[in-house]
Amino acid sequence: MALSDISMVAPIASRLLLGATLPGRMVQAAAVGAYFGSALVDWMSRVDARKIDFLDTYGADVNHLTATPEEDRERDAKELTDRLNDLYTPMEVPRRELAKQVDHCLTEYIAGITGQRIETSQEVRDFMIASLIFPFALGAADPLTGDVAIFKSTGVFEPHVITHEFAHRKGYYKELEAQALAYLSLVESGEDVLVQSALCERLDRQLWVLAQNDANAYHVLLGETGLRSELVGHFGARRGSPLMYERVVGSAVREMYDLRMKVTGQNGISDYDEGFTDFLYTMERAGQPLD
Repeated sequence: MALSDISMVAPIASRLLLGATLPGRMVQAAAVGAYFGSALVDWMSRVDARKIDFLDTYGADVNHLTATPEEDRERDAKELTDRLNDLYTPMEVPRRELAKQVDHCLTEYIAGITGQRIETSQEVRDFMIASLIFPFALGAADPLTGDVAIFKSTGVFEPHVITHEFAHRKGYYKELEAQALAYLSLVESGEDVLVQSALCERLDRQLWVLAQNDANAYHVLLGETGLRSELVGHFGARRGSPLMYERVVGSAVREMYDLRMKVTGQNGISDYDEGFTDFLYTMERAGQPLD
């Protein structure tokens, strides 16, 4: 179990099994102490890490974005579709091996800018209690301990999803920054399956913005792209109908998550799609190559 899960479950379990006794309080204290102790070790290992200055490096950051005109989004979606149809590579790499590949790409990419290699764990968990709290999420990274979990298989999107969470693990906590670093590091990797994942992420986000966050409109646009059927299935599954639990819990939690992002200096959930694609557009206008 992730330490964050233990720190949440242990106090409840000890209360039920041991009650408000000294042994019960000792179990609770041990669990919480282990969690924060691990978090301290992780923080100390990254405290001297040099961060990328996004505005200086790319000409864009979470506070400096140029809105992408709709015609440019449509043009980008058409170009991405053509590239992906030509590039198509079956997604056959096991998750454990994939995690090693994307971590190497991300580490090298960041080092190429900062001159410093940030070596972090390549471990990926399959479960965190966060998956129950945020049913709409594809994965999560504990900001204190660096624990990363991927909640569901996402097919061709998985390399990008893992890289996004690994960017958080390396100290980039803003969602737009994690999106951008995942995309740029994979596009520059030269590995077809990784490049494909980055381009799929970009196309999916462009279509979602063009559809104005409406699933039905998204599927109509997806059907009109001409994207090859092997890829359409992955896109459709990603934007498929949510389960009852996701609809009931997800809508309420999504609003709180959006507020939490804004409180922490971000633009909200829109940073995953509109912000991410606007970042690439702003970067391109600033004269920076995207691939």
